[in-house]
Amino acid sequence: MKALKTALTIGLLGPLTSLIAQQNPIFPGNYADPEGIVYDNTYWVFPTYSAPYGEQLFFDAFSSKDLVNWQKHPRIIDNKEVTWAHQAMWAPAVLEKDGKYYFFFAANDVHEGEIGGIGVAVADNPAGPYKDLLGKPLINKIVNGAQPIDQFVFKDKDGTYYMYYGGWKHCNMVKLKSDFTGLLPFDDDTYYKEVTPENYVEGPFMFIKDGKYYFMWSEGGWTGPDYKVAYAIADSPFGPFERIGTILEQDNEIATGAGHHSVIKVPNEEKYFIVYHRRPLGKTSAHDRVTCIEEMHFDDNGLILPIKMTFEGVKHPLE
Repeated sequence: MKALKTALTIGLLGPLTSLIAQQNPIFPGNYADPEGIVYDNTYWVFPTYSAPYGEQLFFDAFSSKDLVNWQKHPRIIDNKEVTWAHQAMWAPAVLEKDGKYYFFFAANDVHEGEIGGIGVAVADNPAGPYKDLLGKPLINKIVNGAQPIDQFVFKDKDGTYYMYYGGWKHCNMVKLKSDFTGLLPFDDDTYYKEVTPENYVEGPFMFIKDGKYYFMWSEGGWTGPDYKVAYAIADSPFGPFERIGTILEQDNEIATGAGHHSVIKVPNEEKYFIVYHRRPLGKTSAHDRVTCIEEMHFDDNGLILPIKMTFEGVKHPLE
């Protein structure tokens, strides 16, 4: 590292300096729907492998100590392990609990009467290999018009685990058993609550900041240029989630189709990063999606400031 810094300082590496300055996308290849998390002081991103549905049948993961240099962990799970997944696996949600690493995913682009939906797998290591926990979907049926996809698992202040999920412009929340093998009823004995905010399409995400619940989602069509991210702030994980505004959208000088994100908080710091996918300029295929990162900023009232997409991403630690 010292030698590299010295070489950069005296200009010995020439073209490498421009490569270091341009960090977005953060790793090569078509990857979308990135879920970012910190495990043991290491940053991890679990994305969808963006390809035609017949090819989108495995997951890779990426890890980094600095949010800039990424190591690829190939095929942490695939449809050979998830035997009920036969068409498309996407949109991971991940967490650690009691030394085990859990990996939630959607599979099969399920419709009414079909097998598919939201599954869960478990491993002893963030890089896997992950094993199908149930041998079947955790959520298969369509409730409140929400296709069972795009799940995000959220641990509340009291230790309760909720899952927000849903496509087709509907978002449900459910309460999970502590071992993630099934659902628990809410206090009113129901199992599903619709919490759909205005303009919601898919890709929910939640985090807590200063005691407030920041609920985020994607709008527009994922195959088109107008994909975007909006958010709400509530006092409860149940909402209501009143739309505040758009914070990430296409930029005709950078990329289109910016959406389906997650948020990483730097441990022990009030610093937040949004990890998202976008479609490079000139690319029109639905599968031409790459994973990028930008820093998030808030105003004095806690509102999220609009995020400008960049090619630089997060500054290299040597800069």
